[in-house]
This record gives sequence, structure tokens and C-alpha cells, in this order.
Amino acid sequence: MSGNEPRTTDRTTDDAFDPVAFLETAVQHASHEDVDPMRTFLCETLEERGVTPRIDESGNVLATRGPADADTHLVLNTHIDTVSPHVPFERDANGTEADSESVEPDPEDVEPDGNDVIRGRGSCDAKGPLAALLSAFFAVDPATANGRVTLAITPDEEVLSIGAYELVSGGESPTRDADAVIVGEPTNLDVCTAAKGRFQGTIHLTGANAHAAEPETGINAIGALESVLAAIRTFDDRDDAPPTHPQLGEATLTPTVVEGGEATNQVPADCALTVDRRSVPPETADEFHAALTDQLGAAVPDDVGLEFRFTDRRTPFLEAWDTDLDAPIVDILASASGGDVRPFAAATEASYFAADAPTVVFGPGVLADSEGAVAHAPREYVRVDAVREAARALEETVLSVVE
Repeated sequence: MSGNEPRTTDRTTDDAFDPVAFLETAVQHASHEDVDPMRTFLCETLEERGVTPRIDESGNVLATRGPADADTHLVLNTHIDTVSPHVPFERDANGTEADSESVEPDPEDVEPDGNDVIRGRGSCDAKGPLAALLSAFFAVDPATANGRVTLAITPDEEVLSIGAYELVSGGESPTRDADAVIVGEPTNLDVCTAAKGRFQGTIHLTGANAHAAEPETGINAIGALESVLAAIRTFDDRDDAPPTHPQLGEATLTPTVVEGGEATNQVPADCALTVDRRSVPPETADEFHAALTDQLGAAVPDDVGLEFRFTDRRTPFLEAWDTDLDAPIVDILASASGGDVRPFAAATEASYFAADAPTVVFGPGVLADSEGAVAHAPREYVRVDAVREAARALEETVLSVVE
């Protein structure tokens, strides 16, 4: 089903927080262009349970439970924005409340009797994880908790992560004194302890125009791509290249977009090649920029102008990060969830938090299944039983840390 007005179903008979009921309503609040309705719904949900949220200047929603002077501090984070386009909410409970064209998850991807799913944009990325995190947050009794838990929900993870960056760089950053951070993303209930970074930039080559009938009288910028591509292929063979990471494997450098030339009968004077870097620790954005510039400078002919520029963005790139596998939060959450411990396949705002505290990524849902993409795809869905299981595991984890 889908409708213009959000509706809430799947209510429990008591006052316990129901993550599935929350998720059903949350998915009906489109947040691909404007997060305000979803943020309002989140704040109302907190207020209904006696929690007073705070919205900072960057649009982050912050709330705490437990004593302010507690020795133990746990931060729960995810985001409320989604990618475009919006995909309407549907509840598919064994074939009910869904249209005839709904795509069923592959049987291999669901547990027995686990084909009750919620579909729609954000169902797994990342409102499903948000619902599970809220369940754990509300499970903390402020009157008896020895530790403090902070809920920190960001508004623009899918774009520039301005909220997350301001969250960690501000004077009152909640992660600065954290003992651990749990970031909600679709991990299929596995505990993810590392992720590659992502840098993007463009290599600009400059030559000189000439008539194509006499190419030797010009400097062919597109022709210089041959040496550039060779330098990219061998970039990680250099002596100072980052070593293979024990969790993430090797870094990659991939040419993705090329532009150049203005006329079919003219030697091109300009060419631009965009590259995508998936980094591994300890490589930083600045180190990558310097190393690639040196590699290209040695490869490109002297008569060709060369410049490598990062894509402009208001926040730092999401760099590679990893958490020590022996960190207590890893063992506690893995024991509670029964999931594997592994790297996460996508870039997340965990990159910003991991510099302050041991950070893990966890949540219900999958980035992709055997039929193809799930997150960011038209068929985005999350299994209802996975949402409940994530909520249970997070409740167990949070209570073991702060009580």
C-alpha cells in the first residue's frame, strides 16, 4: 500500500517502543529532498517518551540518557536523509499489503517465515537501523543507568556529511569522550569494523590546438592520456604504496569519466580524466593527492600541462578507517547479534567518528542481495524480523555497556 498521509500500524498493546511501527511511519516521510518532516517525526517520537531532543545549527538531532558525569559513554549514530528518487512505502506480509509487481526477496536471503518485509526508500538505508537504535536508546533507564548513551542523528550523510563533520569538529562533540560509537547502516546484522575511504578528483591535461591534418604542429592532450592511464595502472606498485590491509585488502584507483576535444578535425588542447580512489588505512587524502601528483608528473610528457585537483566539497572526504578487532564493543555486539565481524562495503560517516573512539557499523538490511542492489535501488526493502533482531541485539549491547 502507499498513501499521501503517513499512517502507523503494527502497534504493540503496551507502551513498549515498537521499532517496526516507527519504521513504517518513518518510510512514509520522504527525506530525499527535505529532511524536516522526518526530523520532526523523530523529535516527536523522542518527546513522547520523555526525552527532550536538541537540534544543533547543522541540523543534527541530539539526545542523551543517563548521568551527565558518567564514566562510560556510548554514542549511537545514523542518518535520516535518503537518496533520490523517493520510493513509496509498502508492507508485504506474506503477500499482503503489496501490489502485484512487488519483488519478493530471494528465498536464500530470508529466514524461515521471514518474508514479511517493509519496502520503500530508507527502509534499510538507514531508517531501519534508526528504528533499531531507538529501541536500544529507549531501553536505557536514566534512573538506574551507570553510563550515558547519546543519540546523534545526522541530516545529510548521502550528500556532503556536513552535519557529521560539524558534530565531530564542534566544541561539544559527543564523540570526543565516547568509549565507543555504533553507526547504523544495513550490514545484515554483521558487525563491521572497517571501511575503505573514497576520494575523487580530476586530472587536467593541457596541450595546444592544431589542424588534425598536421598533428605534429600541436600538442595532443588526449594523446597524453596513454601515459596517464599507465601511471594509474601502476600507481599502487610504487615502493611507498599503502600495504594490503588485513581487513580491507588493497586500495583501488579507477578512471571513471573522461572529457576532451572540441572538434573532430582538431588536435585537442584540453582533456580531463576523473578518478575514483578507494583507500585503505593509513593513507590520507593529502597523502594520496601528493603521491598521485608525483606519479603523474614523472609519466606525462614535459610539454603537456598537468594538474590534479580534488572535487570541491565543503567537508573532508570520508577517509578509510578501522577499529581494533579486540575493542570491547566488537565482541559485545557480535556476541549479542550472532553476526560475523567483517568490513563494510560502502563509505559511511563512521570515518569521522573512528578518530575519536572505537567505531562499529551495524544494522538490519543489506546493500545488495542475490537479485541485485537493495539500498539506493527501486526495490529497497528490509525484513521485519531483521529489524526486530537488530533492536534486540542493540538493546542487549547498550544495556551491557551502560548499566
